[in-house]
Amino acid sequence: MQDQNQEILFIIIMGGLLALILVGFVVTVLFLYQRKQHRQQQELARLKDEYDQEVLRSQLEIQEATLKNIAQELHDNIGQVLSVVKLSLSVLPLEKEHKAYEPLQHIREVLNKAVFDLADLTKSLHTDRIPQIGLVESIKFDLETLKKTGLMRVNLNVEGKEYRLGEQKEVFIFRIFQELVNNILKHAKATQINIGLNYINDNNFAFSVKDNGVGFSMEEKKGSKNPLNGVGLKSMLNRAKLIGATMVFDSSPGNGTSVVMNLPIPSTIAKD
Repeated sequence: MQDQNQEILFIIIMGGLLALILVGFVVTVLFLYQRKQHRQQQELARLKDEYDQEVLRSQLEIQEATLKNIAQELHDNIGQVLSVVKLSLSVLPLEKEHKAYEPLQHIREVLNKAVFDLADLTKSLHTDRIPQIGLVESIKFDLETLKKTGLMRVNLNVEGKEYRLGEQKEVFIFRIFQELVNNILKHAKATQINIGLNYINDNNFAFSVKDNGVGFSMEEKKGSKNPLNGVGLKSMLNRAKLIGATMVFDSSPGNGTSVVMNLPIPSTIAKD
């Protein structure tokens, strides 16, 4: 009887051990399975992010190429036509006493302005000059064109010594600057715009645009179904994301709008 009880106890102990081993095995398998799933999800998320980045990069590259083609077409076709008309008008043998003299002079002046404006537009659309003259000079050029219109006062403040950020980053920042100025002209009803470029910090480049326009409610924008529509922010945010920059918008009704972009600078970028 005692031997039988010992056998039963032995069987119970062995059964318990086997059950513990089985539970441990199942738990281990489940843990390894979940970890593998987590890694797969992380890898899928990484691949999706890389894919989205490549699609976005391709879209922006196509957009950039389109702008360059438009600039070239404007220069080669419309620019040539205006130049031919200008030349034709300049050789007309009209004396000052002729009744058509003053209207013709006015046409010449308008035509001259159109030729210069077209030249400025094609240069603005084309970004090939940025690698040669840099971001600061490219922004100065566009601001000079804006000043000539007399639509608003323009201030540019550059802090620190300019260093190169890389061609793609400078082109994207320049396009962001153009979009911000375009939004101000279309929506802000501003009389002054302040542009800031900060090169003081070797680890971070800062770019800011501020206006004294009508502003808008940040809460209303956040609460709308698509807060990016109507103000042209989506393209800017996409460009900023591609170069690893962040953008912060601050505005309120009657107090204008402020946009600050921060771009971390890798230590590999040489500061000349």
